[in-house]
Amino acid sequence: NVIKVLGDEEEMCAFEENILKLEKYCAEYNQLKEETIIDIIKGNAPQAEKSGNVIVFSVTGKPIIPRSENQQRLVDAFREHDMVFAIGPAGSGKTYTAIALAVRALKNKEIKKIILSRPAVEAGEKLGFLPGDMKEKIDPYLQPLYDALQDMIPAAKLQEYMDQNVIQIAPLAFMRGRTLNDAVVILDEAQNTTSAQIKMFLTRMGINTKMIVTGDMTQIDLPSSQVSGLVQALRILKGVKGIAFIELNQKDIVRHKLVTRIVEAYDKYEKEQVKKKEVPL
Repeated sequence: NVIKVLGDEEEMCAFEENILKLEKYCAEYNQLKEETIIDIIKGNAPQAEKSGNVIVFSVTGKPIIPRSENQQRLVDAFREHDMVFAIGPAGSGKTYTAIALAVRALKNKEIKKIILSRPAVEAGEKLGFLPGDMKEKIDPYLQPLYDALQDMIPAAKLQEYMDQNVIQIAPLAFMRGRTLNDAVVILDEAQNTTSAQIKMFLTRMGINTKMIVTGDMTQIDLPSSQVSGLVQALRILKGVKGIAFIELNQKDIVRHKLVTRIVEAYDKYEKEQVKKKEVPL
């Protein structure tokens, strides 16, 4: 679309300034209401929609904020450290918060790209046994990452970012051999990595890059004989300067209230099973 405007130099400068203000507002809040346009054109500052703890705004203009104390700790840790491990149960918001932090960094031009990755082995399935080409095989594993991005970035802009490789989503195996500069890199479902895989991932870190590693110790889908790379990494890296470890729990779960009850019930059952195994015959 093309807008043609006629007027003297002073009017043209004022028009351009207003257009830039509208663009900036829209990029920040992912929406542009009629009353906001009128306020900006009249020279009035639009009513502030920010608050101190907003990470980013959704595509509907809804503020995305930390919804628990531990989610806030994750936000603070990301600001103060280059590498953050966020460990917690399903629904605790660790991945969603991590992606929101990455989107904010991109919008603020603190980085040039976002890279999201997952190990492509979950729930007992392996890619080789799934139908379709590689993209069709990979996409189901990565869908939760797409879902979060679609909440935060308008569809056309998200597609543009992906076409230009500003946002990259790929299985963990595709990280090998790369050096990742000027980026926020997120490894999701890290409990399903092997020791070699997580070491490979962590050592991809380049200049002006931050990493967030998320995982749930109760959902390890590796063969029982294989040690989770995340479990091992937590032991090895504890105390290393520049790395933060944030633990989330059932109190942080922000899905349906039944999810909290389900997680608690399974935790109780699994602890009982461990106790039964420990009882001497």
